[in-house]
Amino acid sequence: MSDATEGALRAQGFERVTDLDDAWRVTGHGAKLRAVRGAARGLREKILAGPTAKSVRTLPRTTLAYPSKFAFWSWQHSPAPFVSMTHRTLLVQCSIGGATKNILFNPSDVRASRRTPYFASMIAQIGPMSALVAREFDPIEAQLEALGLSCDDVDFVAFDHLHTQDLRPILGTSDGAIAAKYPNAKLLVPRCEWDDWDDLHPMQRAWFVPDGKQDVRADRVLFTDGDLKLGDGVYLVRTPGHTSGNQSIVLKTDTGIWASSENGVCVDNYNPRASKIPGLASTAALYGLDYVLNANTPEFGATQYTSMALEDALVDRAADRPEFPQVFSSSEATPVAFAPWLAPTYQHREIRHGRVLRRQSGRDERVAPATEVASG
Repeated sequence: MSDATEGALRAQGFERVTDLDDAWRVTGHGAKLRAVRGAARGLREKILAGPTAKSVRTLPRTTLAYPSKFAFWSWQHSPAPFVSMTHRTLLVQCSIGGATKNILFNPSDVRASRRTPYFASMIAQIGPMSALVAREFDPIEAQLEALGLSCDDVDFVAFDHLHTQDLRPILGTSDGAIAAKYPNAKLLVPRCEWDDWDDLHPMQRAWFVPDGKQDVRADRVLFTDGDLKLGDGVYLVRTPGHTSGNQSIVLKTDTGIWASSENGVCVDNYNPRASKIPGLASTAALYGLDYVLNANTPEFGATQYTSMALEDALVDRAADRPEFPQVFSSSEATPVAFAPWLAPTYQHREIRHGRVLRRQSGRDERVAPATEVASG
């Protein structure tokens, strides 16, 4: 991390986390997997010894159809070409330098994301049928308002990766042509993925909105490199592979440690041997594998696998299904009639922790549970 980058992040109250650095530098994919998994267990102990986040809420955004061959690495035995997923944003509140800050993780602009080349092509092919597989939930503005907050209260936004993102409606453009939905927020984004967007590998090109960062206000962007403690109980940890700058948010809550990303589309990706989806358990046993990649961009598959092992080692287990880790897929597979035999074995659906604090007259106030928005 350059001195300028580190200085800019430190000015926000973030702390550099170096526990995983040596492990990621290990050469050889097998040796690196073991090193990263071991280092993640050590970082987990530090997180457990620290404070929790103030609150976490799940904001459902949209459902979408996604090729099942990507979702389950073609391991599934099902005639269904698509799986349904529910995309969700996380609202996270934590203490940074003694002040409560609001973080939105994966606040995708749902309609702008439809310009992603892959999805634009799919929508053009199925036409009116697209409305049958895509359902929008309440606008994020309404969901924040139900929690006593507004878009103006958001301090930071971040994405697990930049597939399908159009950042212009989120941050605004330098010429003022597009207003910012979150006028006071800064974007936390890995420099490597930001730079890759300018000259994409063909295997990534279908998944990035071509002009999705064009003329975005540079003063709203904070570049990252490595792992960060954002605030009490909240970490941003690199999990490369799905994209060059893929990252996971890691949260300490009253239900243990969670991580969220799109390395997998459901818990079956993280323990296929316990999966009821036909084909996953048998294929995992055949090849001796512990994880099933969300593999629409497989060129760094071994690295993505290691990142999934990292997430698995950091988190706690689901209280009612301890065979599955508390890895929350930002777009989680959802049972639907058009995807027979592809229903996930278990769904997290949401993360709920603490009580949301709203801002009023310059101070934080607790929001009564009755004002909280229902998750989908």
